[in-house]
Amino acid sequence: MPTEVVTTPRADQQVNGLRGIQIRQLAGFVKDLESRGCAALGYRLTGDEPLDHLCVKHLGGQLRVVVAFERADRAWLLLVGPHDDSDPYIDVYTELYQLVGLRPPDSTKRTKPPCCGKTGEPPALGEAAEELADRAVKMRMRRR
Repeated sequence: MPTEVVTTPRADQQVNGLRGIQIRQLAGFVKDLESRGCAALGYRLTGDEPLDHLCVKHLGGQLRVVVAFERADRAWLLLVGPHDDSDPYIDVYTELYQLVGLRPPDSTKRTKPPCCGKTGEPPALGEAAEELADRAVKMRMRRR
């Protein structure tokens, strides 16, 4: 099923900082997401809602994309950035936990289930996906 891909202003801001191969990796991923939906993603996060409805794709090196499905045919690129534990200011997961309003889990090993459920459908958030996108707008304003 074709998937409409929408980016948050914060993701747009982060994408503007990408260069060279990272831009090509992201463009290839977006095309794949548009055509294959949740099958294009690597894994779903675990934890409390809404984390357990968010999916991640490793694009290469430390670059990650965090995606929320509003419904099966509409996906939001929430965040695009490096996973860098040494710099919480740029770490995509630190920003993600701020975005969803949760504390990061302890360092225990977490599972990484597939993004698509057993039925092949993504973990749709409904209106909560747009609420996360709205929070990302506020985050963008703070990060200028």
